[in-house]
Amino acid sequence: MRVVIAEDAVLLREGLAGLLERFGHTVVASVGDAPALLAAVAEHDPDAVVTDVRMPPGFADEGLRAALELRGRRPGLAVLVLSQYVEQTYAAELLESGDGAGVGYLLKDRIGDVREFVDALGRVAGGGTVVDPEVVRQLLRRRRDPLGRLTPREHQVLGLIAEGRANASIAKELFVTEAAVAKHIAGIFAKLDLPPAADGHRRVLAVLTYLRG
Repeated sequence: MRVVIAEDAVLLREGLAGLLERFGHTVVASVGDAPALLAAVAEHDPDAVVTDVRMPPGFADEGLRAALELRGRRPGLAVLVLSQYVEQTYAAELLESGDGAGVGYLLKDRIGDVREFVDALGRVAGGGTVVDPEVVRQLLRRRRDPLGRLTPREHQVLGLIAEGRANASIAKELFVTEAAVAKHIAGIFAKLDLPPAADGHRRVLAVLTYLRG
């Protein structure tokens, strides 16, 4: 098959390319950032993409967001995410894209041998779904009750945010400092796995989660 690899670590990127070619596949492009991944897929029209999650320019979730964009453009494009950690915010969305066909999410340190990885890519390219059990466990835990991880005080703060209160008003209501309120809000954002964004946007997402709960 024809494959595009997106991985910012040069040695790993070159190692993956050599490995796939050794098993008879053709690496049509090997890139190190998300914009280059989008451009390479547009240019080469590959059968499959292997991408990391954290890549330049922000080293956050650029690779995964690029994979989502590619699946939106080409629902049949096989995408295998190969990462060191579970990016919960977008992982579920990726795994649900295209009804879950032709997509995979594996953790680098849990792959037992090279043939296991190559076989997983083959299954994804054939329309299958390959997901590390640890990825499934974390996503199920998150979906079960996203508000369940909040402390009673964080619940109070989130409820006041939902009322449209500013930090100063929340501090006055709870008889704490604004710095304490800011700390609670940061904890809420982290526990709800809200994506990096402007503070105002994350407050809206937090309120939506609160209302759904």
